[in-house]
Amino acid sequence: MKKTLIILYLSVMLLPISALASSADSTQISLLTCSPGSEIYSLFGHTAIRYEDKTRGIDIVFNYGMFSFKASNFIWRFVKGETDYQLGATEYRNFISEYEYYDREVSQQILNLSQEETEKLFTLLQENYRPENRIYRYNFLFDNCATRPRDKIEDCINGKIEYKETLTKAQSFRDIIHEYTLNHPWERFGIDLCLGSKADSPINYRQKMFAPDYLHNSFAAANIINSVGEKKVLVATTKNLLPKHAKQTNDNHSYLPTPLQTFLLLFIIVVAITIYDLKKEKSSRALDFILFLSAGIAGCIIAFLACFSEHPTVSPNYLLFIFHPFHILCLPFILQMVKMKYKIWYHLLNLIVLTLFIALWMVIPQRFDLAVLPLALSLLVRSASNSILAYKKDK
Repeated sequence: MKKTLIILYLSVMLLPISALASSADSTQISLLTCSPGSEIYSLFGHTAIRYEDKTRGIDIVFNYGMFSFKASNFIWRFVKGETDYQLGATEYRNFISEYEYYDREVSQQILNLSQEETEKLFTLLQENYRPENRIYRYNFLFDNCATRPRDKIEDCINGKIEYKETLTKAQSFRDIIHEYTLNHPWERFGIDLCLGSKADSPINYRQKMFAPDYLHNSFAAANIINSVGEKKVLVATTKNLLPKHAKQTNDNHSYLPTPLQTFLLLFIIVVAITIYDLKKEKSSRALDFILFLSAGIAGCIIAFLACFSEHPTVSPNYLLFIFHPFHILCLPFILQMVKMKYKIWYHLLNLIVLTLFIALWMVIPQRFDLAVLPLALSLLVRSASNSILAYKKDK
């Protein structure tokens, strides 16, 4: 692959742009839209730009979605919102063979660009592919593999692109994310934990284009208005390079229990143990340790994202009222390692906060995964039980 990229780089970078003039009818630029895959980083699909010069036998795909898990501190940088992606270039046959192997649909929209616009875009992509220019700071919602191609195409239009809003209903980033994670409940649950209330604000048609399918649909309905006011369609022709199959990878159903099923079962177990504790007038320290430690760890992650991450929609996050770092800091109180009266106050405060959170669930300006409810109830039940037991022992 490295050898292929080097050859491509040399052939593309050294190709005189003036030489393209002789093959005006043979060159074209296309937007490629790829269907979702099964890995979490491919759940939303992919977008790339294809450049073809049939006369010279050049067929290259420019891809703004290149990254490496082996990059130094990748996970840490991803959590902080400091992930760097880069523009890659590969031969079309290699690009399409990968998607054919994974049985993913690829659609091609041939753009209705003039020769001047085609040359301008190709020149811009060449410049972007230089080693000193190809790396960029990735942002999942605002600067990704779909928005970059859109922006580069817009920059090369002699005039402007006129988009038409194809959907009238209000949508948020979370709504669109839920569409793509419909059959991936655990991925959806994890994403929902991290996203704050800003992800629920209505977004405009342009912001929706962070998702490749939405960009594809926007291009299909768009027009180019040139400098003298003449209008033409943006997409000249649409082709299915790889057809959509009856079984797409993003439609697979998991045999694992969903988060809601899992945490409902946990809640039933917690209630059963709590009833036993109240009858025996004792507290199950191991259960409290596991529950509150887990809630504290989740709270540390959410708090870090809300306070330090550059991701734009992770703060404020009202889940911090349920999952917060104080659960870890207060573990000694929870496990009766200090005076009982302090333990009473901690659990009473936690009981009040959780009760208010559940009571105000529907009016809090943030959408929560329903699986959060049995988790909150489990913590509430344990705080109520410990408060009752501590009160009895303190009398």
